[in-house]
Amino acid sequence: MIRFEGVTKTYNNIGGLRDVDIHIAKGDFVFLVGPSGAGKTTFIKLITKELNPESGKIFVDGKDITHLSNRKIPQLRRSIGIVFQDFSLLPDKTVYENVAFAMEILRVAPRTIRRQVPAVLSLVGLSDKANKRPSELSAGEQQRVAIARAFVNTPSLIVADEPTGNLDPDTAWEIMELLSLINRRGTTILMVTHAKDIVDKMGKRVVTIEAGSVVRDEGEGVYGANV
Repeated sequence: MIRFEGVTKTYNNIGGLRDVDIHIAKGDFVFLVGPSGAGKTTFIKLITKELNPESGKIFVDGKDITHLSNRKIPQLRRSIGIVFQDFSLLPDKTVYENVAFAMEILRVAPRTIRRQVPAVLSLVGLSDKANKRPSELSAGEQQRVAIARAFVNTPSLIVADEPTGNLDPDTAWEIMELLSLINRRGTTILMVTHAKDIVDKMGKRVVTIEAGSVVRDEGEGVYGANV
């Protein structure tokens, strides 16, 4: 699903990533961890083509995106759902409209939107909140909307950047169970987090980045206290 081959991206010769090799298979659930400034954000931006590598090759869903033309970048991004820590919902739109908007910008047929949005809201447990606005929701409910928006176009990959960072422990675990459900349906999940308790409890693959390099790649959810 994702493959980096000798990928380097630095900023004035500092930070970023240096000679990174990694393979994430389709259907994997992988935690990306490491201290602030380790290169996690660079990793994500290389996948979504917000940045280009200085050297090496990057493959997403079997396609070489290293030198992808600007014309083809939107097609790549349609296959990737993004979930942010701060939810990034449109405040003047309802829950239904926030999720539908992700389909409208791709010019999906209205009939398909009317069918798909309620199904995804049901999946995330928000059928009864479809006409509410973000300000009327709890933080956990807002993150569920964000996940529904990321998933509504059935992407092959969801990148979750600190999705539990603004949530209490119980709500955070509910969000993790939802992401696990989506993963079991076949979607690859790449999650950036500092939440050691969640990583340990989930027991998934953990990739640790420090100073721009992959220093550990473990199948079980255990990583150092310095993360």
